Amino acid sequence: MKKVLTVAEMALRELLRRRSVLLILLLLPLLFYFSRRGDHLGQAIRFVCLGLSWALSTAALFAGSAARGMESRLRLSGYRGHHLYLGRLSALWTVGLVLSAPYFVLVLVDQHDVRYGPVALVMVLMVAVSAPFGLALSAILPRELEGTLVLLMVVGLQMMTDPSSLFARLLPFWSSREIGTYAIDHTDAGYLTRGVTHGVVSFVLLLGVVAVASGVRLRRRSHLKFI
Repeated sequence: MKKVLTVAEMALRELLRRRSVLLILLLLPLLFYFSRRGDHLGQAIRFVCLGLSWALSTAALFAGSAARGMESRLRLSGYRGHHLYLGRLSALWTVGLVLSAPYFVLVLVDQHDVRYGPVALVMVLMVAVSAPFGLALSAILPRELEGTLVLLMVVGLQMMTDPSSLFARLLPFWSSREIGTYAIDHTDAGYLTRGVTHGVVSFVLLLGVVAVASGVRLRRRSHLKFI
């Protein structure tokens, strides 16, 4: 546990040093929110959740890519693979929860006649899913540009695809639509159940992908050549 906390502290320090990046991450969901607030208050809540997902996934993508050079030295110091990715995820989840708090307060002040509990729940689920999604992209794709393009494509499809289609349900942030509909439109509890189930399954699957991809990458020895 101590090693996980050490990696989390290192990752937090790395993120805090990038003040301009943190400012952009803070403002991105706000732009999403006000882009729909004028005529679609309910859509504004859904969009701010997607904005949070995009911001945290991007932070996780770049955090995972920036840590590659450090991971080999930490491994030589006795750190295991799960220490590295769990520590980094802990730091990203902390940043995500801190980032979500002012937006939940904004919804409390600016929105009326919505279920605030499910709004808080969908924000927590988006934080939980976004961090391993960004880390999975950084572990699978070799360069940041490819990861950024894939992330942009996924978020764009999440916005444009028919939410009732099977393809939309295969995307990692579909649960925000279901729980958001339950919170905003006061629909039946089936929306909440489907959204929570999708969010939990996405979280477990993405966490598994991060564990497997990180393990495979850490076992590689690119500097060794067999003759």
